Amino acid sequence: MRTSRLEAFSDGVIAIIITIMVLELKVPRGTDMDALGPLLPVLLSYVLSFVYIGIYWNNHHHMIHATRAINGGIMWANLHLLFWLSLVPFVTRWVGQNYDAALPTALYGVILLMAAVAYFIVQSAIIHMQGRDSFLAGAVGRDRKGKLSMVGYALAIGLAFVNHWLADALYLFVATIWLIPDRRIAHALETKSTADEE
Repeated sequence: MRTSRLEAFSDGVIAIIITIMVLELKVPRGTDMDALGPLLPVLLSYVLSFVYIGIYWNNHHHMIHATRAINGGIMWANLHLLFWLSLVPFVTRWVGQNYDAALPTALYGVILLMAAVAYFIVQSAIIHMQGRDSFLAGAVGRDRKGKLSMVGYALAIGLAFVNHWLADALYLFVATIWLIPDRRIAHALETKSTADEE
């Protein structure tokens, strides 16, 4: 099967996730800067979650463009990823309203960890179908950044019950290392495109 339907469906779901998140932002009652104060934690959690959804959308795009074809297993793995991403608006709102509580902060990490695991499963399913010598397998390599992210989320989940600020700092750190699109795949695609033109 071609990848176009999977990519279009995923893009649509991700767009809806972002829309749901922004609709959860409530307009303040007042008209001065003091009215924004109580909304700051909600706004900050929205910004972080928006960045994470953007990271997944960007890297998913690169991964699918490095994929020749898909099968049913890849489609189900992709749905698994979208399931965990679809929970981001819920946990974002909960953290924003209870930013100093351990459980919402930990659950935020659980959702991020499960989304990272689900992304890894999609990536692995594609590599399994295309082979270890495939373009994607070569571009991803050992996926140290992906594995480091999962370790970071797991540590943050535990830290949430010790100090929620440390957990938040870890979530921010992991997002920061992914802000630049996954250059391994993007670079490999550019190299392949240049080679094909020559």
